Amino acid sequence: MRLKFFLFFTIFYTFSSKASISKDTLAIDLPPITHWEEINNFRLIFTQNSFVNWSAGGNNSISGIAKTTIKRDYKNNHTVWQNEFKASYGLNKEASRELRKTEDLIELNSTFGYRENLDSNWYTSAKFNFKTQFVNGYQYPVVNKPISKFFSPAYNFLGVGSEYFSKENDLKVYLSPLTNKMTFVCNQVLANEGAFGVVPAIYDDEGILVTEGENLKVEVGTYISSEWKTAVMENIKMSNKLILYSDYLNRYGNVDVNWEVNFDLTINKHVTANVGSHFLYDDDVKHKKDINNDGILVAEGPKIQIKQMLGVGLFYSF
Repeated sequence: MRLKFFLFFTIFYTFSSKASISKDTLAIDLPPITHWEEINNFRLIFTQNSFVNWSAGGNNSISGIAKTTIKRDYKNNHTVWQNEFKASYGLNKEASRELRKTEDLIELNSTFGYRENLDSNWYTSAKFNFKTQFVNGYQYPVVNKPISKFFSPAYNFLGVGSEYFSKENDLKVYLSPLTNKMTFVCNQVLANEGAFGVVPAIYDDEGILVTEGENLKVEVGTYISSEWKTAVMENIKMSNKLILYSDYLNRYGNVDVNWEVNFDLTINKHVTANVGSHFLYDDDVKHKKDINNDGILVAEGPKIQIKQMLGVGLFYSF
């Protein structure tokens, strides 16, 4: 009788221990539940031209652009909070010509949205955007007088509105009837010129400075933005981003336009190609030109700004 009880107790203890270990092991192996999504991308894009005894002529050149994107997105049933940091910097060197900047951007985006109805794709949202550059910008070939600098300009948008999210169509549309735009021109030389729309300095009849130019311009207006991504074909993705803004206080209906179209071609996991265009129009940004070829830049009226890029690069996600 004692022997039977001992065997029964041993078998029961063994199975109980195994069951306990399996539960503990299962608990350890399960990944933690999180509502956060993290994305970290780094890209190097290169273009190069080289000529040796080329009868048609041409200049040797090389250029490169470094881009990084960091995203931290939170989402549950009712709340969305999207955060994005982007930075890019590019240089070009051509034979017998100075090193020139081709890309320069620091940008921070944050959008918070809340919905009560889980069946709705519309969120009551607040959006923040900040943008500036790393180093001086020039109207080449004039390199003795910068036309832009770090925090000159810097743009800050902060507004409230409604945003539509469609995960199936990879589409976002944001509508804000009340958005504050602040333009910073911290460099006093550029502020005195009235660059980027700030109030310029006041001089007397003899050219003596009376009042320095303002370093800040504040606007309140309507802000509309949309982002759409789609697969054009296998390994080719298109992204389309459009931002429209119009100030209530200064010629409402005169619209600032910021439109980007990019095609990303995936060659393999770490090699990609990019074709992109960027169109800008801002009535406060006056085009500057060296009319007399004397190194003196004369401000003309606002013009459509266009940038195009084609390159092959290395892609790394971490």
